[in-house]
Amino acid sequence: MNQFKSLKKNQEFQSVYQGGKSRANRVFAMIIKKNDLCSNRIGISVSKKVGNSVIRHRVTRIVREIMRLHWEEVEQGFDIVIVARRSARESDYNTFESAIFHLLKLHHILKDDDLE
Repeated sequence: MNQFKSLKKNQEFQSVYQGGKSRANRVFAMIIKKNDLCSNRIGISVSKKVGNSVIRHRVTRIVREIMRLHWEEVEQGFDIVIVARRSARESDYNTFESAIFHLLKLHHILKDDDLE
């Protein structure tokens, strides 16, 4: 899949915030909610508390790229919102990747997670 679907409207984000399950670590918080689709939709939220626009866009681009590269490893049928925390400002790509995988495992939506 070349491009995944995104959550764009405030109403879509609010639906996930209100009805989803949340897990967090030092770098990100991840909220997921089942949708009635056969694919996932992702939303990325980076507030001004994380940094200026350059830093916020860098975090967004890195998260989007990590999810794009590992899209096939994630179970389908969920709306996923990833919220960056302040410590994301100083983190690098490898830290982001391990934090996202940690949260995906906590939510039990990694395909390899079923084998354990």
